[in-house]
Amino acid sequence: MTELLIVWHSRTGGSRQMAEAAFAAAKAECTATLKPADDVRPDDLLRADGYIFCAPENLAALSGAMKEFFDRCYYEVLGRIEGRPYALMICAGSDGAGAVRQAARIAQGWRLRPVQEPLIVCTHAQTRDQILGQKTIPEEDLVRCRDLGQALAAGLEMGAF
Repeated sequence: MTELLIVWHSRTGGSRQMAEAAFAAAKAECTATLKPADDVRPDDLLRADGYIFCAPENLAALSGAMKEFFDRCYYEVLGRIEGRPYALMICAGSDGAGAVRQAARIAQGWRLRPVQEPLIVCTHAQTRDQILGQKTIPEEDLVRCRDLGQALAAGLEMGAF
């Protein structure tokens, strides 16, 4: 059976909810593992057949903890996971484009293969209190996360990727 690794980081709950939604749908299709970015090690990446990376955008870039995960694991798996499929999910207050570009560039360095368009959920949090406050992702956006998780997991299980 194939394994999908979902790596996430969240401070205010939005990305966590998105990752959990993708995981709930993915585990019905293949072996799926949901891990916070702080806990992921190179062996986790090597064991998995595909990936979903889910993080918030902070100051037009990936959150620091998600970037630290990539920094910590990057060279240990370089040249060893090439061609594996991945998808991105970003929880943003504005547009999410900066975080998508940064994560996609890192994945390109690993020579991963994007198999879904990046999914950006915009919370429209613009004030200090909104930005720092706990997020509740609307059901229609969680459906999109579940659809992405299910599609990637099913594609892995069928050998489509």
